[in-house]
Amino acid sequence: MDRLASGGDVEGGGSDDTTSARHYFSSAPSGRDQRESFEVEGVWGTLHMESASGVFASHGLDRGTEVLLDSLRRHPISTPADGSLVVDLGCGSGVLALVMARLWPACRVMAVDVNSRALEVCAANARRNGIVNVETRLPEETRAEPVARMWSNPPVRIGKEALHTLLDRWMPLLPSDGEARMVVGRHLGSDSLARWMDTRGWTVERLASARGFRVLRVSVPTQIQ
Repeated sequence: MDRLASGGDVEGGGSDDTTSARHYFSSAPSGRDQRESFEVEGVWGTLHMESASGVFASHGLDRGTEVLLDSLRRHPISTPADGSLVVDLGCGSGVLALVMARLWPACRVMAVDVNSRALEVCAANARRNGIVNVETRLPEETRAEPVARMWSNPPVRIGKEALHTLLDRWMPLLPSDGEARMVVGRHLGSDSLARWMDTRGWTVERLASARGFRVLRVSVPTQIQ
């Protein structure tokens, strides 16, 4: 069985400890840059990670991301074609980006976040683990291109309108064989988000529910493929 080891057990799904929650969706978080180390283990091997104050899940692996990764055992995801672009949207310290990079070494992995410190930490974590197929980008540095797989622990605390705008920017980039997986806290609106995505024309499946979170699989409806 995969083991997910963390330096702390922080609430995820767009939530974090109360101090970092004020800053993790800021472009340049203020305050001291304090680092904490943790490990993430699974079929992808062991990832030696570091997080930082002012970055989402600043004390280690958050529960929402843990639930998403744990769901991969019961609901595996197919490997994208070599050279495909896969995206970690709202990457934080880069756990999901690095897992994708390990699982799909022939793919190009893009870690996207508004937080410059998060991108710096993610890039450092990639180097720490000898991973070379991860690139970090601010949203304004990205361009519209097909995204074969997108994983996200989305920043729901930016507000519903801003979150919908974010997803309206990224979800249309999924091709007919593309897939997104998101983890969202039930008390933070996972079901209402699923209904909203359904109204936007996406097929939404609830893959897993654990520890107060839902994992959503989102794809292009068959009738418009």
